[in-house]
Amino acid sequence: MTINTAAHVPVLLAAVLDGLNVGARPDSLFIDGTLGAGGHTAAILAANPSARVLGFDRDAQALTLARERLTPYGERATLIHASHEQMGSLAPSLGFAQVDGILLDLGISSMQIDQADRGFAFRTDGPLDMRFDADSDDPTAADMVNTYEETELADILFNYGEETDSRRIARAIVAARPLSTTTQLADVIAKAVPHAPHGSHKTRIHPATRSFQALRIAVNDELGAVERTLPIALDLLATGGRLAVISFHSLEDRIVKQYFKRESTDCLCPPRQPICTCGHVARIDLITRKPLSASDDEIAANPRSRSAQLRIAEKR
Repeated sequence: MTINTAAHVPVLLAAVLDGLNVGARPDSLFIDGTLGAGGHTAAILAANPSARVLGFDRDAQALTLARERLTPYGERATLIHASHEQMGSLAPSLGFAQVDGILLDLGISSMQIDQADRGFAFRTDGPLDMRFDADSDDPTAADMVNTYEETELADILFNYGEETDSRRIARAIVAARPLSTTTQLADVIAKAVPHAPHGSHKTRIHPATRSFQALRIAVNDELGAVERTLPIALDLLATGGRLAVISFHSLEDRIVKQYFKRESTDCLCPPRQPICTCGHVARIDLITRKPLSASDDEIAANPRSRSAQLRIAEKR
């Protein structure tokens, strides 16, 4: 593998280190639920010489890169080929039953986009895969576009990509079957929405951008995974431990925002109900009332950070 991990800069790095209180206490335990190439984890270990990090990633190629990057930290970094959804069942047996901080850097990494054979990018030709775990038996994007009903495809494009031309695009995809490569699919989508060509006054993004995002989210069940992981992460945090979540589009951020709001509220009963009957007790305090975003300098140095939103909460 020839990917240079130094070229893949972790987003909002300073804000993450500060938000997780990385240097607050010795012998801290952290979980990086979306390890990637290991950039955030390397910075945590460098900032706190006695800290340990348990890292999860579904992408075996990413783990290979992370292991190389984290070699200088020896046994302080434990890396697992698994989804962050599995941290609740795996972390305790590895000595991470109660941790001081958990990071989730959601979505896709630039190194995944850069690999044409992964099928994430429409600007380079590759197989329609899009699975984070390329070794799994899960359906690929090709399976979806070639077998799903037109209405089901349209729903995926609309719900996960917020694509207003979802029905027109789904109809074109079904008519063009079979499709096996990223450029084939991108061409079909571009022809299906000729009223909004790339670079026009109506849109500055490629016509396939939202559809590719939607298919990737559906293939990897990304939104469902976030919903399931947040309560698991909260259970693993010790009192005073912090959960930091970086999201890159509104669908992810909305899930995190709503979960943080609910878990920072004592009563969830309707406002006009005179007596609380839900019994809900707040479990977190919000460290960030509004999400943190990248500075102009960071965006200039790392364009991927432009859409990053960081929310942080502390367990009571």
